[in-house]
Amino acid sequence: MTLTIVILVAVILIGAVVLIIVGLRESKRDDPLQKRLAEFADRGDAKSLEEIELSQPFADRVIFPMARKFGELATKFTPQSALQSTAHKIELAGSPKGIDPTIFWASRFFVAVIAGGIVLFLFTLGLKDWSWGRKLLVVAIFMVLGFFIPEMLLTSRIQHRQHEVRKAMPDALDLLTICVEAGLGFDAAMAKVAEKWNNELSLAFARALREMQLGKLRREALRDMAERIGIAEMTSFVAAVIQSEQLGVSMAKVLRIQSDQMRVRRRQLAEEEAHKAPIKMLIPLALLIFPSICIVLMTPALLIFVRSALKGVLFGG
Repeated sequence: MTLTIVILVAVILIGAVVLIIVGLRESKRDDPLQKRLAEFADRGDAKSLEEIELSQPFADRVIFPMARKFGELATKFTPQSALQSTAHKIELAGSPKGIDPTIFWASRFFVAVIAGGIVLFLFTLGLKDWSWGRKLLVVAIFMVLGFFIPEMLLTSRIQHRQHEVRKAMPDALDLLTICVEAGLGFDAAMAKVAEKWNNELSLAFARALREMQLGKLRREALRDMAERIGIAEMTSFVAAVIQSEQLGVSMAKVLRIQSDQMRVRRRQLAEEEAHKAPIKMLIPLALLIFPSICIVLMTPALLIFVRSALKGVLFGG
């Protein structure tokens, strides 16, 4: 049992490290190649492209290209619907830099192989009395677990991003309302939100503004933004803004109503999480706290009982 727990923890840690290596990095990080080119241009150094390429980190020069090649091979045997679903999930996660469907599927197969390899290596060190059929079954189980670890981490990132957006929406809508009532247009108000804050919602607003500047219609840019976030609150907000634009309703009034609704919704979600807390506390209470309390309270009484009456009954002393 202890060996199984150690193996499980090792697989989870290795899966997390692999995902970090293949691209779960900060999306706002500058391109290192462009940064070095700018530094060389400012200094006036004459550097060849090969020297600049060799100055890149090992992961950018070797690991990512290898993962991408392996991912392209893996995607040939992956259904198109699964690739589209993966691309959509990556969008919901905020499109982390360095992650695309090919890299993601390569990481899934890579983590599965690493997990199976580690378990097989541990079997060579111990448990030699096990049959090969039993060993291969355990290896297969851990390979399946390793295959789904990147999916679970991506789902966790999506949930974290959606929670952050849901938490920031009431304050962002308040700022939008103030800016619109002060005389700014809706696009300029969105730009103010993107300028004042640095969170997932402000990044989503900034991307929608860039798309509108490149010629996309506002309603299409807003709908795409809502699809990239994937929460009902954002979909409702976008629908209200588009409807007010089409019907000529006051944008400030619509934004104020949406802000009040988002604040009520955030309070309801907080109350829902508070109601879930007692249920979530049952497991640590039952498995950790109550046994400890029983040991602390019952041990002295048990020792007194053993040293007095029970000892006399059993041993006649």
